[in-house]
Amino acid sequence: MPTSSEQAAEAGGTAATGGIGDRSLIEEFRANRGKVGGPFAGRDLLLLTTTAAVSGTSRTTVLDYVRRDGALTVLGSGTGTPDHPGWYRDLLAHPVVGVEIGTQGYQALAVPVRGPHDEGLLAASPARIPPAVVLERADPEVWEGRPREIRTLADKVMEVHTWLRGQLRQVKAETDAHFAARAAHRGPGEPPAPGLGLQIRQRCLAFCQALEFHHTSEDDHLFPGIARYHPDLGETFDRLRDEHRTVARIQNDLAVLLAGIGIADPEGFRSELHAMSAELNAHFDYEEETIVPLLTDVPWPPGPPADPSSAAPAALPVDTDTDTDVGAAD
Repeated sequence: MPTSSEQAAEAGGTAATGGIGDRSLIEEFRANRGKVGGPFAGRDLLLLTTTAAVSGTSRTTVLDYVRRDGALTVLGSGTGTPDHPGWYRDLLAHPVVGVEIGTQGYQALAVPVRGPHDEGLLAASPARIPPAVVLERADPEVWEGRPREIRTLADKVMEVHTWLRGQLRQVKAETDAHFAARAAHRGPGEPPAPGLGLQIRQRCLAFCQALEFHHTSEDDHLFPGIARYHPDLGETFDRLRDEHRTVARIQNDLAVLLAGIGIADPEGFRSELHAMSAELNAHFDYEEETIVPLLTDVPWPPGPPADPSSAAPAALPVDTDTDTDVGAAD
């Protein structure tokens, strides 16, 4: 059950909590290509839309930003208050956020950064150092293996699989690099901290949430739609659903390890991550061998509903709920 402070945070950001949630200011921002007047005139502002940690609803906050190494960074100043702003707690629970800057809008992976280097972004509050958050594009325009054109449902499924494989590889690479750096440390100075960084935590959490949505969409929409036309594939779908459950158990184990802001058991996390990688890649291989070929004649995006008076379509009809936005909630 949410606490009173959590319930208050769900109501939206304020200047006192490191952001402005005023509806009129948000509307002014959108109506004037990212520009606002009054006391906020001339400031570099963006809109950050997060999924509330407690209720799961969306909320939008106006935040100042700075550019650092080509990336956008926002800070939750809190104006000296002991609590982090609500939007910051949101993105620790749901790392994929919406960003609007000027006339552009995109989804981003929100990665808190911590350490002495953060103090150079803005002057620290005398009460505490504010949390700094880097906003990395969740779905870059170009990424390895992305299909050039999405014309069929088979292309769409392969796009989602390619993105998920890439995200998993990146989390594994960052985790392995962390352990390699600790093992290679010699001489004076402190080795890398034993806990894994927030970058790894956020990316893995976003990956797990995207994967859960993707598999739920397949179980609820894609597989039943195909099964109506291919009843002979019953055993195939049973196997795929069993594999979904196996992957979900590993996801749950990872979620427990990701519950805190720091990963308390890095060795356990790495072990579960490698198990996830082996299981998921084998699952994708089997699905791409047995199911994807059946989708090569299904146009994507789906067309308008067929006229009941017209002839039956030759292609397999697919429920539009199977759509997933790569990098957001696949």
